[in-house]
Amino acid sequence: MKHIVFFSGGVGSYYAAKRVVEKHGKENTILLFTDTLMEDEDLYRFLNETSRHLGIEVTRIVDGRTPWDIFESEKFLGNSRWANCSKYLKQTMSRKWINKNHKPDNCILYLGIDWTEEHRTKAPVKHWTPYKMEFPMCEEPYLTKNEMIEGLKVDGIEVPRLYKMGYAHNNCGGFCVRAGVGHFKHLYETQPDLYKWHEEKEQRVMELILERTGEKRTILRRRRKGTQTYISLKELREEIETAPEQIDIFDIGGCGCFVDD
Repeated sequence: MKHIVFFSGGVGSYYAAKRVVEKHGKENTILLFTDTLMEDEDLYRFLNETSRHLGIEVTRIVDGRTPWDIFESEKFLGNSRWANCSKYLKQTMSRKWINKNHKPDNCILYLGIDWTEEHRTKAPVKHWTPYKMEFPMCEEPYLTKNEMIEGLKVDGIEVPRLYKMGYAHNNCGGFCVRAGVGHFKHLYETQPDLYKWHEEKEQRVMELILERTGEKRTILRRRRKGTQTYISLKELREEIETAPEQIDIFDIGGCGCFVDD
């Protein structure tokens, strides 16, 4: 029996892998990393350190496109409701690899979702049927993300720099179409050049969508006084620069590439 951990570069997936190795042995564990080619450079250092600590080489699979390549080719901007980047670069890639290499009766799949997000386990269980999916971090002993991050030091592993910079996750270089305005405000304040790069990419895809549909579409949507509006990264940046107090800093959203169907 093989035990396949979706090894994202986040602290949750590392701790899930630790528990799988402790229970089933490193010789039976596979660390499967789907690379979006838009990761923070330090994520690769973290993958190398954690895989060495676990004694397992990372299995890396890659589509060859970035999320922005997907958005431009489809003339569609991923958002909190539908992340086509996750569909192609994470879900489709991993399913192809798993279907090719393992049968449902000879492997178990694992995600690093923890006990504070247990409500998010239903969709991946349904999505991956007939494969069995388990969530080691939803089991005792329960650990918070902060406790997991502190535990890295005990293992002699440097904390990923995005966590040190205050990001909620360590994926896609701090970018995520499922994130909220608070997350993007933080991105602008900590990595303004990277924010502006994403802003320019969004403007390009917005133009393509406008040419095709005549409608404004953006990554972000915001509801005020019962009315939902689209807000571009350019418009959000202008608000950050002129009226930051109007932005809901608690609207963080969440990365969840394997959570939705």
